[in-house]
Amino acid sequence: MSSGYIQYHGLLLPTEAHSMESLEYAQNFTVEDTDVFAVTYPKSGTIWMQEILPLVLNAGDLTPIQTIPNWDRVPWLEEKRLAHVVDELPSPRALVTHFPYNLMPPSFHTSKAKVIYVTRNPKDVMVSSYYFHQMAGFLEDPGTFDEFMEKFLEGKVMFGKWTDHVKSWRRSELGDRIMYITYEEMVQDLPAVLRCISDFLDRNLSEEIIHKITEHCSFESMKANTMSNFSLIPKVYMDQTKSPFYRKGIVGDWKNHFSSEQLTRFTSVICKELKGETFSLPGVWNEHQPQEGERGHADYVTVGHK
Repeated sequence: MSSGYIQYHGLLLPTEAHSMESLEYAQNFTVEDTDVFAVTYPKSGTIWMQEILPLVLNAGDLTPIQTIPNWDRVPWLEEKRLAHVVDELPSPRALVTHFPYNLMPPSFHTSKAKVIYVTRNPKDVMVSSYYFHQMAGFLEDPGTFDEFMEKFLEGKVMFGKWTDHVKSWRRSELGDRIMYITYEEMVQDLPAVLRCISDFLDRNLSEEIIHKITEHCSFESMKANTMSNFSLIPKVYMDQTKSPFYRKGIVGDWKNHFSSEQLTRFTSVICKELKGETFSLPGVWNEHQPQEGERGHADYVTVGHK
């Protein structure tokens, strides 16, 4: 295993962004009732939520997304940067985290802070992660696609097993404090998702503002935004000549990568680990991908608070 990782409660975390001090800081962090967390497994829409949340929370004011790098405007709870920027965060504060539910700080559990949990088809998560490992100098080389798939299924990647992460948050019983959405829904109908987020966060945004946020949170807009496209990061850490950070932003790219044998293995492992769960997830059981305007039987989770 690369020496560029630390082990934390059985999870591998890259030392470039994490330290034992930053993780201790996260555990002692004082969560406020008005805080909003976007929670994701890596490569499931985190950066998208860093663009969306400030715009929803401040009625479409573009200032933060045009003047503050995304990692400072909506910082990660577990990363080193939080301690440096936390005092500058406006209220209500927006944060992101890759933590499983059980690693959230004690103050989170006693607060009224809200959570938006974004799930993505695990096959697309793995493909995106594979390319990210190729361009990120602080992560170990992914090896072949087949080798990386085995690491992913075994949880020998940052933040562990995808299934463990999803199960931890799906079982959280946070009631009306948590809203579940999917990356696939965001791709298919972002305005509809934004309306749900607006309602969930009691923002009451007009259709005009929803339209404005949709425009500025498109794949093309974010890719062109210096504050969001990671072009400010030195090449030694993120070599976008190997793979662009904003690569495709589509649903179903896994079809271009998985062999039939790999697909059978991947689906078998994921389904076995989710056996007995009562929630449906994007693209795990149903291999049929919806056409435009069509809903798949198990490809989408209903947008809503619970």
